[in-house]
Amino acid sequence: MAYVPGAVLIAALVAGCSAGTEDDASATDSKPGTLTASAAPPGKYLTLPEACRAIPLATLKDLLPGAAQLPEAQQEKVYEGTPAGTFDTDRRVGCRWASEAPDASRGIAIDFERVVSYDPAVSDDDRAREVYAKKEDAADLPSASLPPDDAEKETPSSDGSPTGNANADGKTDPADTAGATTDGGTASSPAENLRPRVLDKLGDSAFLDDSLTSAGSTAQHRTVRVVFRTSNVIVTIEYTAQPVLSTEVPDSKELQEKAQALGEKLVDRFSE
Repeated sequence: MAYVPGAVLIAALVAGCSAGTEDDASATDSKPGTLTASAAPPGKYLTLPEACRAIPLATLKDLLPGAAQLPEAQQEKVYEGTPAGTFDTDRRVGCRWASEAPDASRGIAIDFERVVSYDPAVSDDDRAREVYAKKEDAADLPSASLPPDDAEKETPSSDGSPTGNANADGKTDPADTAGATTDGGTASSPAENLRPRVLDKLGDSAFLDDSLTSAGSTAQHRTVRVVFRTSNVIVTIEYTAQPVLSTEVPDSKELQEKAQALGEKLVDRFSE
């Protein structure tokens, strides 16, 4: 039998073991779905802004004109806002402001919801799209293919109450009072679309809802709600107005414009 030096024998054994390891690794890597699978990407936003500081002071003064009539100490308290109670401030925060004046009251509330998907196959953004879509569906917006019928728009009756048809829940379609004289002394043009609708240029997707409630109250209470999504965060704005006199109807056009302008400011804040 030929003699094999010890060094040569060890080298041959090491080479054989290395070759076997390479083959085993290749076989493992070739298994479909084991090492190549990856989780869906996380959302763009990992935190939320402090809600009660999200609106600039100048904007709050514009949204709450009645606060300017209050003593300075009370003004400061109004502009501080009241935080919404939430269990997880990493996922949801909100704030509310309100001002009372001799002629009317105004209120503004914002809500920030950061959507997180717990399904590794679904991204945070995709999950946020689903959550937003449910909110839009629940708003039951009029079809864009059905424009307001000018013949149905009516001005308020002699006692100041809207003569348009109220919904079963007491809400009156903004289009029914589009020609009404408002507390600001102006009138919305009948040609303008003030109905609840999808908004095309606010965040990734957005809609506006507008309701005038008269049932159970002598005063007219209007709420304009703007909801938009930016990546994995959903923002809800609610702007309300209620004149003291029942003969006055809150101006839908003014509230809608200010609510949308606030939405644009908040979108920019997330883009910073």
